[in-house]
Amino acid sequence: MTRPSTQGHTDPTVQPVPASVVERVDAADTTLHNPKRAVVSLGANLGNRLETLQGAVDALEDTPGIRVKAVSPVYETEPWGVEPGSQPSYFNAVVVLKTTLPPSSLLERAHAVEEAFHRVRDERWGPRTLDVDIVSYADLLSDDPQLTLPHPRAHERAFVLVPWHDIDPEAEFPGRGPVAALLGTVAREGVTPRGDLELRLPE
Repeated sequence: MTRPSTQGHTDPTVQPVPASVVERVDAADTTLHNPKRAVVSLGANLGNRLETLQGAVDALEDTPGIRVKAVSPVYETEPWGVEPGSQPSYFNAVVVLKTTLPPSSLLERAHAVEEAFHRVRDERWGPRTLDVDIVSYADLLSDDPQLTLPHPRAHERAFVLVPWHDIDPEAEFPGRGPVAALLGTVAREGVTPRGDLELRLPE
C-alpha cells in the first residue's frame, strides 16, 4: 500500500497512515488474486453518524474479497436535492477498496451493509441512516440500470470529489478525467471538513 501523498496539501484533517497498519493491509492483500480498485462513498444523516460510518468501513473490511486500502477525512455536508434546513446535515467520507468481487456482488454487499444499519428507501433524497454508493470500479464504464459505472452523478458532487481527492490526489474519474480537474467545476459551499472527527482504517 502506498501512503497518500500529502506534498503540497494543506488540509490538516488528512492524517498519515501508520507504517504498521500499511504493513498489515499489504499482508492481507495476499489473500486477493487480481484485485480491482473500487471507490465507495459513505453518507449518514440520522442517528450516530460517525459511528455508522465507522461501522460501514468495518463491515466492508470484514467482507471476504474486500480490503479497505484508504479512508478519507470526514466532511459535514448539507443534504442534496432538498430544501435547506429540512433535514439534518450529513457526515460523508470516501473509501478506496481492493476487491475480487465482481461489481454486482459489491453492490449486493453495499446494500446489505445499508440494511444492517436500517436504511429505509421510502423517498428519493430522503434522510437515511446510511448511504453506500459505488463511485467507480476499476476503469469500468457501464450503463447497466442496476449499477451504472461510474456513478452517474458523483462527478458533480463535491462531497464525493473532495474527500476522494484527499486520499488520492492523482485519482482519475473513469471517462471524465482527473478528480482534481473536476473539483474546479463544482461548488464546495456546504462541504465542511470535520477535523475533530476521524474514521479508523481497519487493522
